[in-house]
Amino acid sequence: MKNRYEALLVLNTQGREDTVKDIVDRLESEFQKEGADIEQVQKMDKRHFSYVAGPLDSGFYVNFVFHAEPQLITKLRSKFKLDPEVYRQNYQRLPEKKEKAPKKLAKAE
Repeated sequence: MKNRYEALLVLNTQGREDTVKDIVDRLESEFQKEGADIEQVQKMDKRHFSYVAGPLDSGFYVNFVFHAEPQLITKLRSKFKLDPEVYRQNYQRLPEKKEKAPKKLAKAE
């Protein structure tokens, strides 16, 4: 059964800020190639880290919301760990979206 997940990826775009769209498109196709059904891709802009724990002081944040099998998360994690453009990654399971019942309209009198 497919679950709903959120992946927050921090991209290393140092010196290549103009290629962010290409990187995001490539990552989106990687998710789809592995069998994930992407619901939403949110580009959250470049942000400075609150503390520097490595060679970078900022990164471009991208949030993916998708449906996938649970074992796919481990596969994606190991795949993106080898990708030099993915600096950090975090995955979280989300609750399923509940369909809201349509609101009843008041009768006009």
